[in-house]
Amino acid sequence: MRIAFIATPYPLEEAPSPPLGLTYAAAACEAAGATVRIFDYIVSKYSPEKLHAALDAFKPDVVGAGPVTMNFPDAARILRDAKQYRPSLITMMGGPHVSFDIEGSFRVLPELDLIVVGEGEQTLLELAPVIKDKDAWSSIKGIAFRDGDEIVTTDQRELIEDLDSLPLPARHLLPISRYQALGYPVSIITSRGCPNKCIFCLGRRMVGYKGRFRKASLVVDEIEHIISLGFTRINVADDLFTANKERVRELCGEIKRRDVNFGWTAFARVNTVDSEMLAVMRDAGCDCVSFGIESGNPETLKRVRKGITLDQVRKAVACCKDAGILTHASFMVGLPGDSPEILEETSRFAQDLDISYGYHFFAPFPGTTAREEIENYDLTILTDDWKQYDANRPVVRTSKLSPEEMISFVAKYDRMHTELWEDTERRVQEGTCTDHEYLLVLGRRKMNLVYKVLSEDIIEETCCTPKDGLDPVELLSASIADRTLTDKAFTLKVIRSFFDAGFLRHELNGGTLQYHWTHNRAIDRLPVAS
Repeated sequence: MRIAFIATPYPLEEAPSPPLGLTYAAAACEAAGATVRIFDYIVSKYSPEKLHAALDAFKPDVVGAGPVTMNFPDAARILRDAKQYRPSLITMMGGPHVSFDIEGSFRVLPELDLIVVGEGEQTLLELAPVIKDKDAWSSIKGIAFRDGDEIVTTDQRELIEDLDSLPLPARHLLPISRYQALGYPVSIITSRGCPNKCIFCLGRRMVGYKGRFRKASLVVDEIEHIISLGFTRINVADDLFTANKERVRELCGEIKRRDVNFGWTAFARVNTVDSEMLAVMRDAGCDCVSFGIESGNPETLKRVRKGITLDQVRKAVACCKDAGILTHASFMVGLPGDSPEILEETSRFAQDLDISYGYHFFAPFPGTTAREEIENYDLTILTDDWKQYDANRPVVRTSKLSPEEMISFVAKYDRMHTELWEDTERRVQEGTCTDHEYLLVLGRRKMNLVYKVLSEDIIEETCCTPKDGLDPVELLSASIADRTLTDKAFTLKVIRSFFDAGFLRHELNGGTLQYHWTHNRAIDRLPVAS
């Protein structure tokens, strides 16, 4: 059995990092005895021709994807391309979007054969060995599939009680050096489950309300493995990492006991942290915590069932500052009942916190309470174009707040930060900036350059003719600078750092210099199936 998973393209604005859910799915299929590959189009360019070449080389029986709502259309397009090129392929999808929009997903993608519903690892473990036998599908819990003109949904799959039984995510299938070059943290989970009832969240429905925790020693084993791959930052992507104080203490104690040194971030709720917990986290390397606050209006927080108070927000932020942990808060625009006055109230509250914060447009994803019980809320859904569900534009309105007013409010915030950023860039150019500002500006420039290089396959498409007096790195850098319209000295510094780190290599082939990313080069040049 040969299974290919598609890592669907993801915009730079959404912080593309190694796909955690997809690598868990790939690991489950490997554990079931399948030969698995990941065709990664997050950190490389997608084209039908490139997909066709990968399919011809690997010859999979199954192609799967696990998109979120915003990139579901791209995943659908890629699976459609695959199915049209090789009609014998079995196509499948998993993840929250398709789990809660089964009929809609099958309707818009006739080429889709099967959906893995909800938490998928145990389902894939049972499904992979029999996936070519469609008569056996009805006996597998937790899937939906086509049977002629009908859609069959099997019995619901129970949640996995023992998370320690799961194989570690199959990160060895990813083009590691590309992700290292891009520089975003690697995500892990230490638990699953969320007891909260926010109307805009899918966590509770996907992974249950009861916390299920991984053994601390196994979590740190995974952290050590990630560090051994060359990564230095990790993001704890639990729905609620700080749900259990003793659990946090145990995990941080294991990190300290083993003397594992790395920087990490976590998501938390303001009503679950205190000074003692945050001090323990900081001592173990946590340097940033993100809170979803959503609104500065108490009635709005009650309406969306957030379960927090503004006083709890202020206290949590103060505790983070005392512990020396950077704090980031996210707020939503377009929540039920929102009005221009409520947005201004939120703005004043956010500024008074004196921390980093940002705004997202509220999006009622399939499966959320807000979408399924829309008649109970002051909301009108404006579109079901899933590409617009990236939280960067309005997809709803309220009775007192139009899309134009939402855009104007966020634009005012964006202008303020754009002016601050432009002032910082000016000081960097003049040489009057702080060391921190200098690193911030160079970091953003580097990330924009690297993402362009990755997403356009510039390394793979660049061949150079050797020239006397110029080393291969200089030749490549000059070509990249010309193509990306980037400063030549800056480009050379970035590209040379990648060669020095071992991310890039070159070889002379037929009198031409050719370049390639190093780790997991085989993912791009898959062996021909026997």
